[in-house]
Formats: sequence, structure tokens, C-alpha cells
Amino acid sequence: MRIGILALQGAFAEHGAMLDRLQVPHFEIRQVNDFLQAPPDGLILPGGESTTMGKLLRELSLLEPIRQAILAGMPVFGTCAGLLLLAKKLENDDRRHLATMDLCAQRNAYGRQLGSYETEGAFADCGTVPMVFIRAPHIVGALSEEVETLAQVNGRIVAARQKNQLAVCFHPELTRDPSIHRYFLQMVQSR
Repeated sequence: MRIGILALQGAFAEHGAMLDRLQVPHFEIRQVNDFLQAPPDGLILPGGESTTMGKLLRELSLLEPIRQAILAGMPVFGTCAGLLLLAKKLENDDRRHLATMDLCAQRNAYGRQLGSYETEGAFADCGTVPMVFIRAPHIVGALSEEVETLAQVNGRIVAARQKNQLAVCFHPELTRDPSIHRYFLQMVQSR
């Protein structure tokens, strides 16, 4: 198993460090050839700035190959901005990027940087996990019955899954807890 990490901008190094701790081979995707020459078994879309990442995905001709691979069943894990790349609808933005997941999300749902916070919450089969929210989005709702809610905080959906797609509003890579990365790796192994 080899995991690709989109490394255009954002917290890609932190995801790599978490995979190192789990002893999972991974590589960074910066150019279309990185993706096409050795397609990953699973892909991580890190947190960062979704508008910048979307622009770079288009400029580097990565958007369509990644989109098609996700639609063909490649497991993908989007954190924070990665969730926004996957969402089919953004409540407060007309832009769409990969648009493969039946979600409506809201950008910067917790306000500016000062609205960032840490908490703990129950996450599907992982028990209670630490959650770091940094200018985080939240999931307004599902656009189909295929979307399963995995976690909520204060009545807001903060994690969801649709078949091969996992999306979280927070940054598990900024904690010491590997539970959610393990959950994703199980998705990859079961494919």
C-alpha cells in the first residue's frame, strides 16, 4: 500500500509525519506525473487554503486525473480544505473543485483565526478523538443518502463518509492520535 499526499500547499508534511509514525509508505504529489506514473492506493487532500489548492490543481492539470480516480473508487481522505475540494456544493462560495462528494459545506464556519479551537469528540468506530479546528469549515448537510455522518460537535457535522471518500472538518494530522488515519488506511486496505 502506498498513499499519495497532495503537496501543493497546506499541512501535507504533517500527514506525511503521521504516516511515518504508522510505517505506511507514502509520496508527495506536486505534478501530474507524480500522480499518473505511480497512482497511489489512496490519496490524502490536506488542510490549507482550498481556493489556492483548487487553482493549482487546474494549472498543473491534476484536477481531472484525480477526480476521475476518485470517481473510479480510489479512496480519498480530505481534511479541512481537502473537504472543501471534495464537496459538491459550498454554501458561501460559487467555486467547485473536485466536487465528487455529496456534501454541502460552509467555508470558515467558525470565523477567523481567533475562532480556531481544540476539542474532543466521538468519531465512528474510533472512540473519542482529539479535534483541532483551524478556520474550519463545517458540513451543512448531505446531498444524498449515501453520505454517512461519522462525527458531530455542538450539533454540527464535522466528519462524513461516502463510499471511498472520507472528509473531516478538523486536522487529525496535528494531533498525536493516529485513529482517523488508521480508519482511512482500513478503507484503502478493504478496497
